[in-house]
Amino acid sequence: MSAEIICVGTELLLGDIINSNAQYLAQQLAKLGISHYYQTVVGDNSERLKQVIEIAIQRAQILILTGGLGPTPDDLTCETIAAFFNSPLAECPEVIEEIARKYAQRGRVMTAGHRKQALIPQGAEILPNTTGTAPGIIWQPRMGLTILTFPGVPSEMQRMWEETAVPYLKSQGWGQEIIYSRMLRFWGTSESALAEKVAAYLNLPNPTVAPYAGKGEVKLRVSAKAATDVQAREVIAPVEQQIKDIAGLDYYGADNDTLSSVVGELLRSAGQTLSVAESCTGGGLGQMLTEISGSSEYFWGGVISYDNSVKERTLGVKSEDLAQFGAVSSIVAEQMAVGVRSHLGTTWGLSITGIAGPTGGTETKPVGLVYIGLAGPNQEVESFEYRFGAMRGRALIRHLSACTALDNLRRKLLLPSPHQR
Repeated sequence: MSAEIICVGTELLLGDIINSNAQYLAQQLAKLGISHYYQTVVGDNSERLKQVIEIAIQRAQILILTGGLGPTPDDLTCETIAAFFNSPLAECPEVIEEIARKYAQRGRVMTAGHRKQALIPQGAEILPNTTGTAPGIIWQPRMGLTILTFPGVPSEMQRMWEETAVPYLKSQGWGQEIIYSRMLRFWGTSESALAEKVAAYLNLPNPTVAPYAGKGEVKLRVSAKAATDVQAREVIAPVEQQIKDIAGLDYYGADNDTLSSVVGELLRSAGQTLSVAESCTGGGLGQMLTEISGSSEYFWGGVISYDNSVKERTLGVKSEDLAQFGAVSSIVAEQMAVGVRSHLGTTWGLSITGIAGPTGGTETKPVGLVYIGLAGPNQEVESFEYRFGAMRGRALIRHLSACTALDNLRRKLLLPSPHQR
């Protein structure tokens, strides 16, 4: 048994609107344990929608359509579905009354065009819309096929799904199992390198393991099908632990964890504090840290030392080192970290200096060259060099720099101090 999602709307094809409906429905189908293998976006065109339906009914038993249910001429979903299955449209009196009542509440008068929303295929059931005016339908035009339609407005669609569609699907025997997923997150490794290490897990039937990558992060989605969440977690748990053991420190968290939230929790639990000194990231590292509620408990502040004079006067970077080695150098990164730690009185000082581009690079110091400095509680200081590459673009280089700085601190916090070894 599988479902297919069909989203109707030319605005989706043009990219004017992000298709959040497909994401929501995919997640909801997984919760019900209903497999779905295809999603289609089609414009407001009756003939093309018929072509999509023709393909979909050959590979799915549940068709879920969003969009095209309003009062305007380009809202063609219901009449197109009816025409495809050679079913006449019938006006539903109770829908007319409901639409008229809602328009009256808004101080408006229902027009002839609005009555269009009450036309449904003969034999279909109404899928009520308690917030908007356009109802959906639940229809079985033939044995073994169920069609559900929803308006394109996400808030309306989501409420209709939860209030009516889910109980209906469960009443029909669907949703007896759930698909539960854990998203494991990694930093400091590539998708190919991690996939090679966990290759034995990528062809498991249950749970399944699939790799993803983007913006420097690698993720493994581990999904299990079971009768309950608890049982699915039990299926996932041993595989998740084995993957963590293989990945080591490259694994940093799961699901909604971020590098900044993980680093924050490590600092909080250790009773330690952090300050940052930023050059090329221009405050991006501080922004990541302060996105976490309660971060003031461990993050005390930072210095955006974009100009060399700020590096000298505020952070205590030596002018002779700036002259000899340049602002983008390991020695300057280290002095920035030491300076901000001392100036703000924190346990840790973390710094970033680099060339984000697209200009400013040279043969010896190309765009994408970044140094990260880290000063710790025992007066130790170290730096790390990274070459992110000019082709990644300014925004991504800045993002990678901030995330990699957090990752370096994370790894340091997880390693025992010399007196603990």
